[in-house]
Amino acid sequence: MTRRSPSRRTVHIPVMLREVLAQLDLRDGLTVVDGTVGAGGHSQKILPMIGEAGRLIGIDRDREMLDRAAQVVAGPQVVLEQASYLQLQEVLAKRGLTDVDRILLDLGLSSDQLASPDRGFGFDTSGSLDMRFDVNTGQSVSELLASASENEIAEIIQEFGEDRQAGNIAKQIVSQRKSGQPIQNVDQLVDAVLAATGGHSGDRRSPSVVRVFQAMRIAVNEELKQLDHFLDSVLPHVLRPGGRIAIITFHSLEDRRVKQAFRQSELLKLVTPKPLAPTPSEVRMNPRARSAKLRVAERIER
Repeated sequence: MTRRSPSRRTVHIPVMLREVLAQLDLRDGLTVVDGTVGAGGHSQKILPMIGEAGRLIGIDRDREMLDRAAQVVAGPQVVLEQASYLQLQEVLAKRGLTDVDRILLDLGLSSDQLASPDRGFGFDTSGSLDMRFDVNTGQSVSELLASASENEIAEIIQEFGEDRQAGNIAKQIVSQRKSGQPIQNVDQLVDAVLAATGGHSGDRRSPSVVRVFQAMRIAVNEELKQLDHFLDSVLPHVLRPGGRIAIITFHSLEDRRVKQAFRQSELLKLVTPKPLAPTPSEVRMNPRARSAKLRVAERIER
């Protein structure tokens, strides 16, 4: 796969940066994990707030994002590693650590990933249909659509995209596959969705297109499965008493899970009883922030 040069200027703007920095309650000497470090937008501002005595561990499944992060987040107290936040215990064990003071997860897709012409994340691009965060593991979206049954495709779109026309879209995708025109690139998937839903030709931002792309990305990266396992089985073991976790979500499927996990845990107390949202001025400057929600919880002292 062709890779974009990581030296290219990042276009991503970190979401709710001011709120994240305030809610993490940062100070000198803390050990902070940015579990979805991306291009380093949040971590770049976290680093000076924890000082030379602090430690910043940035992890991401996407190698290209880590290369970008390395350009703005560096120093003797910084570790950047390609991994999922689900593997946090293993990442910490390599450094002789068992727990940390702060954890940040930004579950949104980076603007750099969306703009990449050869990753397939953005419906405004026209490249191959991959959508994997780690291109060396798992199945690409084009491979999924080439092998999954009509029912399986419909279930993915319904469960992860919550689109009412999931059955029609799946039927169209499989029909094209049977006629010798499998879905292999972004344009073909957009056209198939529009054909199945009666959308206008070229309407790449129709609600169904947005939902299908979300569903396919979630499916191939097992995003909700990883989030569930992290909240249930990893978080209780890696956050120190008095430590804080902040999670930014971008759709109801994620936010519902975070909300329930924070409220039901006997080890956490809510710092934000209701989620924080971006200010109107931030949304004007960065429209992709409009659906963001920030929830924060603190580990009870025990």
